[in-house]
Amino acid sequence: MKQFFRILYEGAAQAWQQLVANKLRSFLSLLGVTIGIFCIIGVKSAVNSLEDNIRGSMAKLGNDVIYIEKFSWGEDPGQNFWKWMRRPNFTFHEFETLKDELKLADQVGFWQFLGAKTAKWHSSSVENCYFLGITEDCRDLFHLEFQGEGRFLSPVEYQTGTDVCILGYVIADGLFGAGVDPTGKEINVGGRKLRVLGVTTKSGKDLLKPFNFDNCILIGYNLARRGFGVRATGDFNRTSISVKAKPGVDLEALKDEITGVLRGERRLRPREESNFALNTLSVISGLFDKLFGTMNIAGLFIGGFALLVGMFSVANIMFVSVRERTNIIGIKMALGAKRWFILLEILIEAVVLCIFGGILGLLLIWGVTAGISAAIDFDIHLSMSNAFWGVLVSVLVGVFSGLIPASQASRMDPVEAIRK
Repeated sequence: MKQFFRILYEGAAQAWQQLVANKLRSFLSLLGVTIGIFCIIGVKSAVNSLEDNIRGSMAKLGNDVIYIEKFSWGEDPGQNFWKWMRRPNFTFHEFETLKDELKLADQVGFWQFLGAKTAKWHSSSVENCYFLGITEDCRDLFHLEFQGEGRFLSPVEYQTGTDVCILGYVIADGLFGAGVDPTGKEINVGGRKLRVLGVTTKSGKDLLKPFNFDNCILIGYNLARRGFGVRATGDFNRTSISVKAKPGVDLEALKDEITGVLRGERRLRPREESNFALNTLSVISGLFDKLFGTMNIAGLFIGGFALLVGMFSVANIMFVSVRERTNIIGIKMALGAKRWFILLEILIEAVVLCIFGGILGLLLIWGVTAGISAAIDFDIHLSMSNAFWGVLVSVLVGVFSGLIPASQASRMDPVEAIRK
């Protein structure tokens, strides 16, 4: 063990001497390793950051929720768009039927887009506010969170269609500004006054925002039918139904139950195609798996060429180093140094040189990602696992680039080597 550490120390010392004695040559030779690590680990860090952001957003959809839509998330919209558009909207009666008959469902929510309207408060106004009529279970299905003392509709307010609403962050800021608490205030929408129950928290930095209510005003569905002219058939605007499974229930079983109830409600014959789609998070997750896998392969392919160049550059350094120290190697072998000792010493020197290049690449990635994160307000980070892979790749490059020079040095004849 002592001998191994001695070899390790001598190899590292010789690598450091190479760097110090021939700064420009060493820098140019290691530049390929630095660029290769930057390409491979930089792309991997960017892809991982993007993946973490998107998957974190998707997690808000819920792994146990089925979204009943006219459109299928897993099919090509270009080929089926008009077929999907011809499908009927979901009705409130269908929602009530599902809520009553589904045995495997924990929560069933229904929402309807009511169009864009102008909201006013005193002299302030915000145009194009998106109005949504929602049912009671939508609070949990949409993961609604409120600022300050804000709250969701009470059962009485929902059932009676009370004139109350919930504002999105952007709309509340546009109407009231930063210094006024909107809770309890009344806004005017088309001559109708609505009391504000609360303001939803601001949408985060997620690239994919499945539930972004910043520009929305949420009202109870009974109020939408009573005060906004929405018909109970649900044919006025886009509608959707979400179903959350009971704990421990298999989603495929719940899908089968939903399909049976909804096909029966729509009186579809056995051979007729279902005119609705049941979407789950796994559909989107599978699509993103392919995308992120392709991006990682692209980064590996691009960085591989740079590493190949770096490998030849480091091999060239090691050939020069072996040639310059031929007589020293001969003396070591004459004094009893084993061939594996010389081989390992040269290999360690090559590995240490490549680790220097890899660390430079990782430092470059860290600086670039920090700058991009600050510039575009999106978190791109170099994780410890990616840093580990960067160092590991550097070690492998060092082993492959130093293998031939080390083998050549270990096979020298001591007498011939001392004479040179």
